[in-house]
Amino acid sequence: MKSYKILVAAALAAVCASLAAQSRQPAPVSTKDYEFTTVKEIPVTSVKNQYRSGTCWCFSALSFLESEAIRNKNIKDENLYPDFSEMYVIRKAYADRAQKYVRLNGKLNMAAGSDFGDVMEVAATYGLMDQQAYTGMNYGYDLPVQGELDAVLKGYVDAVIKNPNRKLTPVWPKGFEGILDAYLGEVPERFTVNGVSYTPESYRNFYRINTDDYVGLTSFTHHPFYTEFAIEVEDNWRWTTSWNVPLEEFMAVIDNAIANGYTVAWGGDVSEPGFTRDGLAILVDTEAKATSGSDQERWVGKADEQKPAEKKTVKELEVTQENRQQMFDEKTSTDDHGMHLYGTAKDQNGNKYYLIKNSWGVTGAYDGIWYMSENFCKAKTLNIVVNKKAIPTNIRKKLGIN
Repeated sequence: MKSYKILVAAALAAVCASLAAQSRQPAPVSTKDYEFTTVKEIPVTSVKNQYRSGTCWCFSALSFLESEAIRNKNIKDENLYPDFSEMYVIRKAYADRAQKYVRLNGKLNMAAGSDFGDVMEVAATYGLMDQQAYTGMNYGYDLPVQGELDAVLKGYVDAVIKNPNRKLTPVWPKGFEGILDAYLGEVPERFTVNGVSYTPESYRNFYRINTDDYVGLTSFTHHPFYTEFAIEVEDNWRWTTSWNVPLEEFMAVIDNAIANGYTVAWGGDVSEPGFTRDGLAILVDTEAKATSGSDQERWVGKADEQKPAEKKTVKELEVTQENRQQMFDEKTSTDDHGMHLYGTAKDQNGNKYYLIKNSWGVTGAYDGIWYMSENFCKAKTLNIVVNKKAIPTNIRKKLGIN
């Protein structure tokens, strides 16, 4: 497989089902205090719902690739937008991870969470599928509910690594695939979309998705700038590397991408009180606390926990390279969630925001879309993935990216 440079996605809500429940304070910001005007937005597909699964890494990365497909094929009719199957990618990623988990004798995170690099690896190796061709909903639910599946898969590979025969058989991967077949359904070799028959590889190629086109970026000082490193989070089980650039250039990449018609796969921390249920992400100076339950409740709490805030806009923290690094080192910025950044907006005071497509269903004040302030983005983005053509030329030259 061709090599590529891709970001380790900040993760992407992988541990939502396993963490102990904690209460979350009411958000100190309210959508009623903000009025937004869209400055620019790039076409995206409809909002999806990952529901009770730690798979935002897949939902967000596939949304990003769907926008790439729309741009690549210059699709104007929304009815013709692609809808890539999340569960196809998730299934392939599970199988790859199981192999590595066994080889490392269990010294690897074996859970639902992963990173954007996982999606790119699957797309490059196995192709992509249409959602209708493979829904992965073979276990009696309309939306993903994966707690049982995750537990069964881990239990299986844990039994394998105990190696009771003192020599592994060659058939254990088939047993793992059998579990996936039972829960997600067997994968068809071919499928038809709009009257055309495809394989996963030909379907990927039809939309001109080439994973060599995408690179990952981050901005931290514990590694030298203009070099690559694997971000040290447990969901980066493939050990995918990201390019490290100064914060000013990191934000310039995001802005340049949107200005030139490209979107951004976004990974970062959403455990902040300023990240609300209703569609705001504001950097306020309050200690973050997490919750458990569905992926949405894991990070922003239940609907009945949200109380009206005093009517006021919030003065945000200023962000520097230094305090951004401090947040990561202190683990107040963690690898919580992945989303899809696809535009810019401004509030009634002229402050800049980014349009973010979430994967918690059509919910909140903006029907599944979040408005993320520039300061929140600076502080709480762990990393991004973009088309390499979206990176300003001077930064590409510093990285040696053609």
